[in-house]
Amino acid sequence: MSDVHIIRFMRFRRAMAYVSGAVVIIGLVSLFTQGLNLGLDFTGGTAIELRFEQAAHQSEVSEALEKAGINDAVVQYLGGANTIQVRLPPQPGEATIVGQRIAEAVSTPGNTAVVQQIDSVGSQVGDEQYTQSVIAITLALGLMMLYVAIRYRFKFAVGAVISLFHDVIFTVGVFSLFQLPFDLTVLAAVLALIGYSLNDTIVVFDRVRENFRKLRKADPTEIVDISLTETLRRTIMTVATVIVVVLAMLIAGGSALHWFSVALLVGLFAGTYSSIYIASAYALAMGLSKEDFIIEVKKAEDDLP
Repeated sequence: MSDVHIIRFMRFRRAMAYVSGAVVIIGLVSLFTQGLNLGLDFTGGTAIELRFEQAAHQSEVSEALEKAGINDAVVQYLGGANTIQVRLPPQPGEATIVGQRIAEAVSTPGNTAVVQQIDSVGSQVGDEQYTQSVIAITLALGLMMLYVAIRYRFKFAVGAVISLFHDVIFTVGVFSLFQLPFDLTVLAAVLALIGYSLNDTIVVFDRVRENFRKLRKADPTEIVDISLTETLRRTIMTVATVIVVVLAMLIAGGSALHWFSVALLVGLFAGTYSSIYIASAYALAMGLSKEDFIIEVKKAEDDLP
């Protein structure tokens, strides 16, 4: 491949490092200050989906609930102005009775609310799921690092895990910053993104290893640029295909897949970016060289002088 066709990705790696650092800091600050808008799966309680005949206003629904003596309710739209979800802390009595009470409280003569769906989770179950979710993400990152360290070199493993950590913080940080609902479907999307991002990184690492053994006279930075350029078409085609599927789920998947699709859409861009400007750039920063790919052949005792 001639120099004319090579995209100099690594020329901007220092500037991108500052961008990545800023993104991670903003995400962490948001997580520690605002936290996540945890869904019912983690907090426990009751979620009631209401369907109005006409468009409803969140403020009016909240005021109606307060007048009815129902406090600490979280009111938000679900897909449109006619559908509203009301989340409540654990309530005494059967969930169906609670749902009917909510529907009667928010209904008006010209705009009646009908209960579409009721979900109820105990607070203890929610705490257990939250703890298990943190363990799942930590275990996934640890096993990914071990896998890359065995298949390649430790330099690659550290870069890969840092890029995966960036993807997780970026995706979760967006949900924290904009207070989007974070439930088990979003967690599933985050875990799926870890696998997707690592797969994209492995493709780049394979090409880097191959080019280090093939291009003897090129320096490490040039080899990484060549490898990224050679895999760029594959990356674009893969991302475009996945985005089509994710958009289809986002548009036609309904409320059950809405936030799952949003998390995947956000994470796809983060994963593609991190494979270039975090995983590969960090390996270069750690002194990636041809010696990391030389296969040592031990001499037999009879061949020794």
